[in-house]
Amino acid sequence: MRTLLLVGGVDDTLVAAKELGLRVLLLQHPTKITDRQRRLADVAEVLDYTDWTLTAPVVTRLHQQWRIDQVVSLTEPGLDIAARARDLLGLDGTTYPVSRRFRDKLAMRRHLVRRDADAVAATPLHDFDDLGAFGARHGYPFVVKPTAATASIGVFRVDDPSGHEAVWEQVCRLRGTRTDRVSTLLVLDDFLMEEYVHGREFSVETFSFAGRHVVVTVTEKMTDPAHFAELGHAVPARLTEDAWDRVGECVGTFLDHLGFTDGPCHTEVRLSGTRARIIEGHHRYGGDAIPELVRAVYGIDLDRLAVGWPFRLVDALPDSPAPRGGGCVRAIVGPPGRVLSVEGVEEALRQPDVLAVRISARPGDEVRPLRDNWDRLGLVAVTGPTATAAAARGAQVIDEFIRIRIVDDRGGEHLARVAEVAQVSGAVA
Repeated sequence: MRTLLLVGGVDDTLVAAKELGLRVLLLQHPTKITDRQRRLADVAEVLDYTDWTLTAPVVTRLHQQWRIDQVVSLTEPGLDIAARARDLLGLDGTTYPVSRRFRDKLAMRRHLVRRDADAVAATPLHDFDDLGAFGARHGYPFVVKPTAATASIGVFRVDDPSGHEAVWEQVCRLRGTRTDRVSTLLVLDDFLMEEYVHGREFSVETFSFAGRHVVVTVTEKMTDPAHFAELGHAVPARLTEDAWDRVGECVGTFLDHLGFTDGPCHTEVRLSGTRARIIEGHHRYGGDAIPELVRAVYGIDLDRLAVGWPFRLVDALPDSPAPRGGGCVRAIVGPPGRVLSVEGVEEALRQPDVLAVRISARPGDEVRPLRDNWDRLGLVAVTGPTATAAAARGAQVIDEFIRIRIVDDRGGEHLARVAEVAQVSGAVA
């Protein structure tokens, strides 16, 4: 029996690994371990796996006991750790230097600028005066964001010099804090400044097979220009064939530049005029129920591919798959206040076209103004005959079934609602 060391992750990943006949050694964070994971894993080590000084001795011990054949992680905090474990054990796969090019956004920008004349300019943000210097050199607007984080937390748009003081105050407040308000797996430390890329944003799910990059799908992001929180995801993206090809070619070149050859990637791009430009990339699949959309619309299980391909237990995809209908994730938001109650989740899940209902809000929780993904109250993922139909159905499910009651600071009561987004009519060219 071949042995997989899995760093972090969700229940579905363990299910896929066990169905493929693998022995699974799980490294899981104390805030993420579930009863199902304990049952499924052959060995479960619960520790702060993000600390390599703690994890390295555990990896060595497990290898001595079980002879680890491969290491996989599909969660952001575990990617560098999995790479370090592979390097420690001399295993094939993404190395730590390649992993850092994805995880450290400034390192990614510096790596790309040496290979791509059209790469987005970026510099580190050390002190207040850096903001003015970057604006003077590269113009406005520009973006300030952490060098290593997820879910759009700590991302700010600087429109002109009058915004420097407010952004600097936020950067100073966030440094040293945890990015995930639920599990505290990532810490905000360094920040960077980068050029702002105008245009609509998309994410691209790819899977790479020995250096051959296959676009599984392009996902259309639903956003609001007032902030960077993601408000929904539509699959497949409503793009012309030419625009789809430009996005895919851009991502393939990006993965080649970073030296990535095998496994899933989630890459964010913007179509700026006729050009596709890289925003950032992650060598894992996307979150926000995107894997559920891919499974429903394309019949592809990204977990099974991710844990099976390193052992060659699954076949490589010959080409990009054809969609069977559409799917959409819609976010749930509410006015600032405090959550009184949450109802309707089980009822919504009983609907045949509902793939997932994930509610992060709990009675007593504070509802914050919408700034990043952690300020959302939950999401609903559904299928439909097209992406447009699925987007409308997702909103309908939230309106009909999900009842999250919120009280504001004046005692007024409100119901959470579907996040409003500017809908695209027709395909983006």
